[in-house]
Amino acid sequence: MEKFSGKIWVLGDDIDTDIIIPTEYLALKTVKDMTPYAFSPLRPELAARIKEGDIIVAGKNFGCGSSREQAPEIIKALGIKCVIAKSFARIFFRNAINNGLLLIENETLRDAVCEGDKITVTINEAIEHKGIQYPITSLPENLVEIIKAGGLVKAMQKLNNSKG
Repeated sequence: MEKFSGKIWVLGDDIDTDIIIPTEYLALKTVKDMTPYAFSPLRPELAARIKEGDIIVAGKNFGCGSSREQAPEIIKALGIKCVIAKSFARIFFRNAINNGLLLIENETLRDAVCEGDKITVTINEAIEHKGIQYPITSLPENLVEIIKAGGLVKAMQKLNNSKG
């Protein structure tokens, strides 16, 4: 299984899509143009501090609110490798998978970590933090393939090309 490590950014409960990307920035031309404003209502400095491979660890109900596909796209464009939360809003979960962003549900990790800690994730197996293993529920293989391909459209293109 794929394994990766990253520095974590800690967020709370009920991080809605208006916090992930406020409505007024949706008119910008590209997702790249929107990324500096990610999480700005909550932490204006956060988008500029996130580095490629970092991980968000949050509380419950991450991605609640309106169903804007730009929210997971922007998180991915920031270089976030995955989001680990106590729970996710259903539509955000599906939008994230469709955009190739790995989401992991875990009830206890958020309360055990501090911002800046490093964690290691083994997809579909466990999260390791300071020598403690946090088991995670496996995603179905078809969803893992979509994430690995970079999103649903890329996964379908890959599938169609392999049949041709």
